[in-house]
Formats: sequence, C-alpha cells, structure tokens
Amino acid sequence: MPNSIRQKKIAAMIAAALLIGSGTVLLSQSGNKAHAEQTAAPQAATVDVAVVESRQVTDWQDYSGRLEAVDRVEIRPLVSGTLTKIHFKDGDLVKKGDTLFTIDPRPFEAEVARAQAQVSSTEARLDYTSHDLERAERLISDNAIARRDFEEKRNAALEAKAALLGAQASLQTARLNLEYSRITAPVSGRISRAEITLGNIVSAGAGSVALTTLVSTANIYAAIEVDEQSYLKFISGEQSSNSKAIKVLLGLANEEGFSRQGHIGSVDNRLDTTSGTIRVRAIFENSNGQLLPGLYARVRIGSGVQREAVLIDEKAVGTDQDKRFVLVVDDKGQANYREVHIGAPQGNLRVVESGLKAGERIVVNGLQRVRPGNQVNPHIVVMPGSEQTAAQLAPASGQANGITAASRTLPAKAGKAVNA
Repeated sequence: MPNSIRQKKIAAMIAAALLIGSGTVLLSQSGNKAHAEQTAAPQAATVDVAVVESRQVTDWQDYSGRLEAVDRVEIRPLVSGTLTKIHFKDGDLVKKGDTLFTIDPRPFEAEVARAQAQVSSTEARLDYTSHDLERAERLISDNAIARRDFEEKRNAALEAKAALLGAQASLQTARLNLEYSRITAPVSGRISRAEITLGNIVSAGAGSVALTTLVSTANIYAAIEVDEQSYLKFISGEQSSNSKAIKVLLGLANEEGFSRQGHIGSVDNRLDTTSGTIRVRAIFENSNGQLLPGLYARVRIGSGVQREAVLIDEKAVGTDQDKRFVLVVDDKGQANYREVHIGAPQGNLRVVESGLKAGERIVVNGLQRVRPGNQVNPHIVVMPGSEQTAAQLAPASGQANGITAASRTLPAKAGKAVNA
C-alpha cells in the first residue's frame, strides 16, 4: 500500500477517536449536571410556627334539651256557673293573686245569706236552751224538777250547740263557693289564651275543661338526658354536697355561644338502663320572661375542678384517615409527624389529650405546603387565641433557625403580624 493512502487512513482513525472522546466527555458532563440538579435539596417553605402552651382549664360537655316551666298550672273552675268576665288578654304576664275569671256570683251570694240566717237561727236556739238549762240546774238542786225534765233540757242545749256548729260550717262553705266564683292566679307567670269565652256555663271538677294554662317565668328548667360517663364525671361527685358548684351554661337555637349561666336544679333518682342516661334539670333565671317552655336548649355542663391541659389552634391539626396529627418543628427546622388525640374546645383553642407537650413548636399555618421530614423556614407567631407573649417566644440564645428575637413578628390577629 502506498504511504499516502496509509497516512490518510491513520488520520481518519485519529479524527474518529477524537470525535468519540469529545462526545463521551459532553455526555458525562450533562449527566453529572442532571444528577446534581436531581439531588439538590428542595427550597424550605416558610410557614407559621407557634409554641404549644398549657394552662388551667375546665372540662365541658354539651347536651341538647328543651326548656320546661318550673310551675305549670291548668286553671279549672271549682264551682259551676256562668262565665261573666275575663280579666286578662291572651299572653299577659300576671301576678299571683290577680283575678283571671269571674263566674256569676249571685247564686253564691244568696247561699251565703241563707247560711248566715241559719247561723243566726241556731244561735238564738242555743241561747234559749242554755238559759233553760241554767234554770233547770237550780231547780234540780232543790228537787223541784223531775230528773227526766232536767235531762231533756240539757240534751236540747247540746243539740242547739251542735246545730250552731253545722250552720257555721255551711256558712263557711257558702263563703268559699262565693270566693271560688272569682278565679285568681295561683302563681306569677305568663298566661295562655282563654279556652272558654264569656256566657258559657262551666262545670266544676278535675274532669272539666281547663279555662286556660299558666306557666311561671321567674325561673325555668332546661331538661337534658346525661349519659352515664358524664354523670359520673361531672355531677355525681358534687350532687350530694353542693349542686350549685357545677357550672351550667345555656344557649338558644339562634345564638352562637352560651349567654346564660345557671346551676343543677334536680337529678333523677335512677338511671334509665334502656338509654343509658339519667334525667337532669338545670335551672336558669328568667325574670324578663324571654325563655319560653318548649324552646330548644343547648346546655353545657362543666366540671367543678380545673386541670392542667395542653392547648393548640385547631387549624394546626391535620387528618390522616381516622387519625389526627400535627407537624412538630424541631431545633433543626425539620417538620416531624406527630399523632395527637384531640379533646373538647376551650375558647378559640382545642385541648390535646395526648401527643404534645407544652413548649414544643408546631406548624399552625401552611400545613398543606409541608410534608413530614421537610425542612421549613419557621415564621414564629403567637398561638391564635392563646395567652402567650413576645417575651415567652424569644429563645434563650436570641436566635433560632436564622430568626432573631428582634426581627421576629407577632400577629396582632390571626393572619396579621406586627413587629415585636
């Protein structure tokens, strides 16, 4: 082979080798760059972090019930007669002793007059027989009268005395019937409408038609059914000593909170084994008459003894199927999964029964931007609704996770921050 051809082949082989080498270098550099980009740590998300606090709380349990009148009276006539006057308007507030109805009193006035005449007659008869007996006693001592005649006069005096007592009883009955013709309010409260109108004849007795109903308004009951566990926890320990020590709050259907405070009025004497509940009635002041029997009532019962409890903002709690959790931020700024058991609300906060300790820091805003194990950029805030202060939030070293106490911001309200 000529030298010129051999040299051309060698040159071509060298060029090909150089091309392959340069391509390998380029591919290696691009692969290293992609690997570096894949392994680069994700940017830390900025989230609001608050310190968990603990304080003395009162345990509460909520129930639903109905309002009941302390006194409810069905007004029925005690004498028969014609209804001649109605002294109230439907729905009026009346006082004890106020006249409600008048039944025609004339027949009863006549009966009183007849009974008075009978009393006068028997008094005269008693006076005559008493004097006659005195004369007979003087004569019998001198044997001037037969013993039989003396006994007759004494018996007549005793009969006259008994007749007077009967006449006086009849007079008292007649006066009572006359008094019953004016029907009065037995208690103070709010009256219903008149069920019987003027001119109708009413009959006496428990089986008669009620003229109206009257319910007391000064106080009112809220009747609820308390489960066995709550009864043992909140009521049974205080019932025998002082039921007023049990805190009871009342809210109506159109109210957000609980606007009225009362106390336990009565507890039933047995637990219903069918429902597992016991009937409890709480009593509330109702001087303005705004609470009406039959209204729906939301009742909250509190324990008489306070306890120490951990409190957090409910927005900091996440849901993982049937579990509740929070993200705890450690000293290295890493968010860690922590399962918690949530209790009853306390104002704007929620009691944590287990899973957290006071002083730990949790994510309270931005929970959806963080996953367990992620690094976070914590923005320290006061727990919404808590009693923490800026001084309590400042760390002892003056700096934590790149945020100093001087540059830290605290929220005046949830979602807003002001310079500390």
